[in-house]
Amino acid sequence: MLDVLQNLALGFSVALSPPVLFYAFVGCVIGTLVGVLPGVGPLAGISLLLPATFGMDATRAIVMLAGIYYGAMYGGSTTSILMRIPGEAASVMTCIDGYAMARRGRAGAALAIAAVGSYIAGTASVVALMVMAPPLARVALRFGPPEQLALLLLGLLVLAYMSSGSMLKALAMAALGLLLGTIGIDQMTGYMRYVYGVVELGDGLGVVPVAVGLFGVAEILATAGAPTPPAVIKPRLRELLPTRDEWRQSTWPIARGTVLGFLVGILPGSAHIIASFVSYAVEKRVSRQPQDFGHGAVAGVAGPESANNSATSGAFVPMLALGVPSGPIPAVMLAALMVHGVAPGPLLIQNQPALFWGFIASMYVGNVMLLILNLPLVGVFVNILRVPYPYLYPAVLVFSILGVYAVNGSVVDVWIMLIMGVLGYVLRKLDFETAPIVLGVVLAPLIELSLRQSLAMSDGRYAIFVEHRIAAALLAAGLGLVLLNLYTFARRGLDWRSRMALAEKGESS
Repeated sequence: MLDVLQNLALGFSVALSPPVLFYAFVGCVIGTLVGVLPGVGPLAGISLLLPATFGMDATRAIVMLAGIYYGAMYGGSTTSILMRIPGEAASVMTCIDGYAMARRGRAGAALAIAAVGSYIAGTASVVALMVMAPPLARVALRFGPPEQLALLLLGLLVLAYMSSGSMLKALAMAALGLLLGTIGIDQMTGYMRYVYGVVELGDGLGVVPVAVGLFGVAEILATAGAPTPPAVIKPRLRELLPTRDEWRQSTWPIARGTVLGFLVGILPGSAHIIASFVSYAVEKRVSRQPQDFGHGAVAGVAGPESANNSATSGAFVPMLALGVPSGPIPAVMLAALMVHGVAPGPLLIQNQPALFWGFIASMYVGNVMLLILNLPLVGVFVNILRVPYPYLYPAVLVFSILGVYAVNGSVVDVWIMLIMGVLGYVLRKLDFETAPIVLGVVLAPLIELSLRQSLAMSDGRYAIFVEHRIAAALLAAGLGLVLLNLYTFARRGLDWRSRMALAEKGESS
């Protein structure tokens, strides 16, 4: 423990030096802006600014890029809460209850809880990163393609089981998302699938246009179709801060989201997105008032926001400890380290302690910076809700189109967003949840690649999923959830029949 404290002191001596402090601040500001803008997620922000780091030393470069990463997690909640438009894919779940809180005049409270939850989760997960990186990374390394496929399938089943509505409906939406996720170039053969001559679909359906369409555009269509427009909210100053009861309701969701997000972040895939979905499902399941979710539940904001920020630190565990990126964002940051002549892996901590511990300490400093940046802006952001809807929604639509177009410079992405908006509107009218579609689109390439790699490893034998113990245990857990849901469904059917029989008996007597 003494060694850890000495190393951390070395880290803070690096992180609090004026040049590193300046680049951490620049990264946090850019990250917040990247998160607020619909469509421009952390991956796009880091990729665009990677060339700007070529003249810096490695510590300043990685500190700035990390600031963009977790700054985007903070900023993504703003448009999600105020306008039901996810600033980036990890903020999809925040849209649901954050926007509902805003419609009830609690936008300031939702933004404050999101900022504080993000700060607590970010700081706690950095402590975990510092202490647990080597052993956790070794565990994550044991996950090959069969284990990853089993884990992803279990994740889908857990989300479906924990949804408040029908598990069948949730799985149907996830299946639709998986189907949409197969559009584009086959990763193993290079064939184009379901593109119908549209070359831009070769890269598949982007998560950003799908998410913005299903949530932002669908909300605009739903509001425009209402007989009377919603009242313009003009919150008072005292309504900008959460009440004591709202703080109490958010305490455990923040704690659960922090632990859950960090553990999910270590595993391969789009960790920050998956973590927010899983956290929302868990909070809905453990809540004493699950009927409040979707109508402004504080836990529906606190849990997912904490989880996606905690997952950013978790994603750095395999990257720093083993040199193995757990997703596309850590992969870009790994490339940045290599460009600067740093060899990531187990010897990084030993060979370049100033870089490693300076990076760890900069994350503490960055989380404080983001809290200081975001909390005073709550009052400024909430003023957006004062704009009358005939002016606000056309502006939001233009803003969404520009954000989606800016990601790839593709008009096809704009059309995808608009089509998804219409689909989202229809599904909302039919009482289907649209969030599982986004998760399906995110997971489809990962599930397909894991399945085909597993079968390639075993010469086409499906028995590989039983022979690998971890994969078999995860699949058994998933099967247990399906059987449990069928049992619950059968019991409900029997209870309904017995009630009907009693009612008929009472009428006849």
